[in-house]
Amino acid sequence: MLKESVGKYRWVICTLLLFATTINYMDRQVISYLKPFYCSPVDKGGFGWTNTDFSVITSVFTAFYAGITIVAGWIIDKIGTKLGLAFSLIIWSVFGMVNAFAGSSLALHAFIRSLFGIGEAGNFPASIKTVAEWFPKKERALATGIFNSGSNLGAMISALFVPWCLVYFGTEAGWKLAFVITGAVGFIWLLFWFWLYDTPAKQKRLQKAEYDYIHSDDATAAVTNAPKEKVAWGKLFGYKQTWSFFWGKFLTDGVWWFYLFWLPDYLIKQFGMAPADVKWPAFIVYGIAIIGSVFGGSIPLFLINKGMEVYKARLSAMLIIAVVPLLVLSTQYFGDVQRFGSSAMYLAVMVICIGAAAHQAWSANLFTTVSDMFPKKAVGSVTGIGAMAGGLGGVLVQILAGRLTDAFKDNPQHAYLIMFIFCGLAYLTAWAIMKSLVPKYKAITDL
Repeated sequence: MLKESVGKYRWVICTLLLFATTINYMDRQVISYLKPFYCSPVDKGGFGWTNTDFSVITSVFTAFYAGITIVAGWIIDKIGTKLGLAFSLIIWSVFGMVNAFAGSSLALHAFIRSLFGIGEAGNFPASIKTVAEWFPKKERALATGIFNSGSNLGAMISALFVPWCLVYFGTEAGWKLAFVITGAVGFIWLLFWFWLYDTPAKQKRLQKAEYDYIHSDDATAAVTNAPKEKVAWGKLFGYKQTWSFFWGKFLTDGVWWFYLFWLPDYLIKQFGMAPADVKWPAFIVYGIAIIGSVFGGSIPLFLINKGMEVYKARLSAMLIIAVVPLLVLSTQYFGDVQRFGSSAMYLAVMVICIGAAAHQAWSANLFTTVSDMFPKKAVGSVTGIGAMAGGLGGVLVQILAGRLTDAFKDNPQHAYLIMFIFCGLAYLTAWAIMKSLVPKYKAITDL
């Protein structure tokens, strides 16, 4: 009955986070659909980059994203979510637009993408902290799953918009306008953020019943009004809970980075598709992944409502989800054109859809383990540490993808076979490490 009597303003906040994450990934994903242009010969109007050159650009972005995320989380814990997410969006939007003026210089692209990565680093620490502030524990995985589905929505928008932009405006102007137009969208969101957002304690639109519901599993609702306490993030490395999140992100985030930056290239090289034709398969993959994001967040909620303890429900859901990506091991089998003919592309994309959906389901629950075990004042910092770990894993995966596709230039199927083996096994490996580090729920109470 309590749930029926409270308001729903917290879901307005979740919607704001959804659109912020959508913009974040839309801007990030633009470069994936420019790879065929970047890597085409100079005499055909391209930049003449190699696969390794492209992996350097994406890896530099990921490295700065990873390195700054740990600092971004600490800053957001200090200045709060409202200003933290706003500053983050302004930085990534500005440098996303500036990328249009980099020309063909690999060094300049790398420099601008590094600054772009600095801005993008704040989105997830701020969003996870916002969920911790606005939702009780049992709803956090669902709320995280909903806003995290923005990573798919953003990728879907880019999958359609960037190829269209290249065709409509021509490659010479189209690649520049793709950066400018997507970068400008963030400033529209910023108006709604400042209009509608504040912390629960300061939000005048929030009813008392909903405020009490949000804090129903807190030791005291007054914690939100307490003075901000400093959290020495170096101390956080002394907890196994931090390392559990660290390894969970390090081993699995690279899979999603691979799907984001290398899926178009895989479709072109595996099935001989034209760059303009990859938009619909990619759109479908990211669209199906939304289902995983939301459904994955609902699994622990179902188990909790059945009486299971929160952390046990979370880990049980993550184990179920970790088994699903094993299907990705069969991607190249189903993607064999000689065996399945024209159906091969559809079958391979179907398997990748399952893997992408599983990743998003995993991610929704992985993020929520932080707010399950750490006090709200430390959530941003710990999320930053995990995002740093995920970014480092992403750098290694992208460098590997670039090196493999160059090494197997005459037979890229072998390169992608190796990549899909990693993608299939990453989650069970991560789950086993997390379970060994934190076998039972243990909240951090001494920060």
